[in-house]
Amino acid sequence: MTALDERAPQTSIRDLGVRARAAGRVLRSLPTERKVAALHAIAAGLRDHHAEILTANARDVEAAVASGLPEAMVARLKLDARALETIAADVLAVSRLPDPVGETTPEATQPSGIRVSTRRVPLGVLGVIYESRPNVTVDVAALGVMSGNAVILRGGKETIHSNAALGDVVAAALASVGLPPTAVQVIRDPARERVLELLKLDDLVDAIIPRGGAGLHRFCVENATVPVIVGGIGVVHLYLAPSFTSSPADVQTAVQIIRNAKVQKPSACNALDTLLIDRAALDSLPEIARDLAAHGVTLRADPESQAVLDAAGLPAQPAQDADFGTEFLALTASIKVIAGLDEALDFIAAHGNHTDVILSRDPAQIERFVQDVDSAAVVVNASPRFNDGGQLGLGAEVAISTQKLHARGPMALRELTTTKWVVVGNGQVRG
Repeated sequence: MTALDERAPQTSIRDLGVRARAAGRVLRSLPTERKVAALHAIAAGLRDHHAEILTANARDVEAAVASGLPEAMVARLKLDARALETIAADVLAVSRLPDPVGETTPEATQPSGIRVSTRRVPLGVLGVIYESRPNVTVDVAALGVMSGNAVILRGGKETIHSNAALGDVVAAALASVGLPPTAVQVIRDPARERVLELLKLDDLVDAIIPRGGAGLHRFCVENATVPVIVGGIGVVHLYLAPSFTSSPADVQTAVQIIRNAKVQKPSACNALDTLLIDRAALDSLPEIARDLAAHGVTLRADPESQAVLDAAGLPAQPAQDADFGTEFLALTASIKVIAGLDEALDFIAAHGNHTDVILSRDPAQIERFVQDVDSAAVVVNASPRFNDGGQLGLGAEVAISTQKLHARGPMALRELTTTKWVVVGNGQVRG
């Protein structure tokens, strides 16, 4: 490993793309066992070089604190020995997943006599742009290698030293098992111009995947000539139906689910933003609000829920129109009283597309919610925090896509591949 030298000449983005394209051609045909060996080498490298990685990370943390970066972002940036071990374990978890590359559909013989099937193949070269979390560098590297894709990574300027150190570990690991180290490359120049160059490298990069806030996603969509897979942005709703508040046990379950949805990791894209509470379930609101307030959550309530909370002596701020449709990414949630399932569905249709939850004991109501809500994930009687690649059995994820093309939901191994048609004949010509 070598320390990052900001004075050293930087490799051009086009050169990175050329190298990635060449490396991708090697990766796309690798047998599974060689990709697994590469991931084992990456995990071992993380453990062997933990001191250098943590030293580089400490530089980033020190600079972030000095620059006044918000405490939550500093926390996301910081690595320690336990975090590195978790990252290494996640790499090994990816290595144990079924390899989607090479999967084929059964051949179908057409009237002409040709036999046709489809085969699953890597996308090619991925450009991934992200903020704050250095673990994303390794997650994407592991998923890229295992899915047969070369990747070009551009983290935030606040993680420049951490990402450089992690990139060196990954490159050395790939080289140690005879694979091109340029299969995973980290852009080490923090200048915004490098992002623009990557976004327009459509002759060498097959997809851009941004992972960060709405501003980053909008910047990519507006400036890219490479296809952009948008994800991770969206308002998370939870509709509390009357049938889930008919017993003290159900109310306690609702309290626990809502607490987990909001408090367990408020900065996550799958954390609760808006509680939609049925008017017939309002008696349960004080208990829910009391629990959230005890965990530091600021509530922004519509007039009807505000009146209930005022009567119970519980704190809440009056909600503004903008509080509905806002992804808070903090210990803040809005509350809106809903007159039944139809109104809840209409509200979610207007404001949602990420993860939406129903708490209900009515099977017909649940089925209608699941069918009618058009979001990346619909959750029944559980926390929205389960909309996560690891929790859904997919291993690590690059991002959670909230668009419908090419993938939707957590983007893991299978979502980083596509298909091609294979046509086999015996001299046939088309008449």
